[in-house]
Amino acid sequence: MSNAARSRERAADSDEQDAAEPQQLLQPQPGPLGPRSVPPDRAPAASQPRWRRDFPIDWPEDDYVSRRDLVRFVILTSGAFAVGQLWLVWKSLFGRRTAKYAPSAIAAVDELPVGGAKTFSYPEGSTPRLLVRTGPGAFVAYDQQCTHLQCPVVPAFREGKLHCPCHNGWFDLATGHPIAGPPQRRLPRVSLEVRNQTVFATGVEDSTT
Repeated sequence: MSNAARSRERAADSDEQDAAEPQQLLQPQPGPLGPRSVPPDRAPAASQPRWRRDFPIDWPEDDYVSRRDLVRFVILTSGAFAVGQLWLVWKSLFGRRTAKYAPSAIAAVDELPVGGAKTFSYPEGSTPRLLVRTGPGAFVAYDQQCTHLQCPVVPAFREGKLHCPCHNGWFDLATGHPIAGPPQRRLPRVSLEVRNQTVFATGVEDSTT
């Protein structure tokens, strides 16, 4: 056979092989989730690049990837929610911080009747604070600005509450925690001490919880 004939025969075989390859690529191969298309490089599925595994062309595998991603998302979201709840509990139990300032006399014990109130500044130049006498020897003091939109709160002593009339917010008089209306954070509380018939402010707790 002449060289020209051999060349023509090799060319014909090559054309037949090239024509058969696309058909072969379309032939599905068995897989754990059903028939699987042969990838262009014909490499095993385990050695395929990550992007090809995450974006498969076969419906069964595509559905499997979607379910896997959904489970991963649910697990991560649930974990983040649990961590957030634990952080809130920790802040509520242990996270209160009191900023210490030099003690300052803010009222004489006999200056206020039980149920009476007085505004003051502590430390000097701060936002207004509110002192309320809740018993013969008991006092509480808070930041007077509502934690919703900073309207001034007023005591509702008979109800045991502090009231924000701007948006009808209510706080517990004994603790400063919100109990009704828009406010979500408690009022910053002023630490008090009674010495020699005088009420002293000694620090201010934060309102992160």
